[in-house]
Order: sequence, then C-alpha cells, then structure tokens
Amino acid sequence: MATTSKIEWTEMTWNPVTGCVKVSQGCKHCYAERMAKRLFAMGAERYENAFRPTLHDDLIDLPRKWKKPRVIFVNSMSDLFQEAVPEEFIRRVFMTMRECPQHTFQILTKRSERLRDIGQRLQWPFNVWMGVSVENAGAMGRITDLAAVPAHIRFLSCEPLIGPLDDLQLKGIHWVIVGGESGPGARPMEPGWVEGIHRQCRRERVPFFFKQWGGVRKDRTGRSLNGRTYDEMPQRLSTFNAQLCKAG
Repeated sequence: MATTSKIEWTEMTWNPVTGCVKVSQGCKHCYAERMAKRLFAMGAERYENAFRPTLHDDLIDLPRKWKKPRVIFVNSMSDLFQEAVPEEFIRRVFMTMRECPQHTFQILTKRSERLRDIGQRLQWPFNVWMGVSVENAGAMGRITDLAAVPAHIRFLSCEPLIGPLDDLQLKGIHWVIVGGESGPGARPMEPGWVEGIHRQCRRERVPFFFKQWGGVRKDRTGRSLNGRTYDEMPQRLSTFNAQLCKAG
C-alpha cells in the first residue's frame, strides 16, 4: 500500500503498518484515525481493523519494486515505534530501506523512548531520516531521545503546533517542520509560536519548513509566513548554510 502524497515535504507514503494508539495531546484530532475509519466504512481491505494497529507483512518489500528515486514517508498512517510493532518487524523495514539506497525514507514517531532503545541496535543507512513529533513544551523530551539516535538526518515535526516551543534544543537536529492543526475541531496556532521557532532555526542554521497554518479549512489559510513560503530541506544544507553566511 503506497500512494502519492499531498504532504508538502514528501512525495509518497509507504504503510507496512496501519493503526495506532493515542499517546499525547498531539494525537487528539489524528488525521490518520479519521482516514482509517473512513476507509473501514468503505470496506477497504487494508483497514478491516479500522485504526487498530495492524502489520502488513506483504508490504515490507514494496519499495524494492520502485527503481526511480523517491522521497517516502514511512507509516503515515501509523507509528513504526509503537509497542504493537515487534522489534523484528522494525528490523525488516530497516533492511528494506538499507537495500534501497536510491530512495530517501522519512520516519516520524512520538514513541521517542522506544526509538532511543531500539535505535541503538539498528543499522542506520544514509538514506533514512528520523524525526520526532513535538507539539508543545511537554513533548520536548523527545528531542533528547532523538539526539541519542545515530541517524544521519534527524528532524522535528512541530505539527500540530498547539503551544509555544521556546529554547528548542537544536544541536544535532538537521531540519524543523512547523504546521498548524487542520480539519474538524482544529486547535488554533499563534503566529508568535511559529515566528519563535523560525528565529531559533535561523540562529542555529537549521533548515525550516513551514507546512501550513491549518484550521478547519486549511486551503483558506495557506502556508505563507511573513509574505514568503519556507520549503527548506536538509539535503540542501550546504547551500542553505552558504546563503546564510552571505546574508550575514
């Protein structure tokens, strides 16, 4: 199960695991849960368990069939490091990523403690980017766990941003994504929160990606910050730093 993605910072999604369990305030209005329930109601075979954690063993090797290089978000409909996913299954996912060097794989988790534990026993290829969700100050401990993982690219997804994030620990972090919550019941995001993160990224020379303002109708709020769009990515890190040096 793979689809072309509308997520601004990736190209495709690959879901060898679907379903999840909520663990923090960032999960309150989970888009993946809404989509899974809709697909269940439509009779989609992969979602016969709705949003209960489900392993799709037959999808582990899927990226091997794609010869053209792609940027792939791993488990957009789940969390690879949740307790319901055995370590052996995670190892097999990593083996596929390691043996598909033509692709770039992006993984995002809220289970940073388990990531830190298992991550020490995994082989981390250059084409795997590892991130944690940091939705408010209460989730900043995840950054410490991420920093201990030997991934070559480590990133933060501050989405849905539901509170200010002052004093972010950005040492060893290579990318920051910021976005507001969208869809039914979306909680508002203050402009000052976004600008604060942007200033910290500029100070520490960390690429900054502003995904959306969000809201019930995110198509109406857009993704422009102070009159411009921020699409910075870690693969452009050298160019990005050179530009900052010239700008003073």
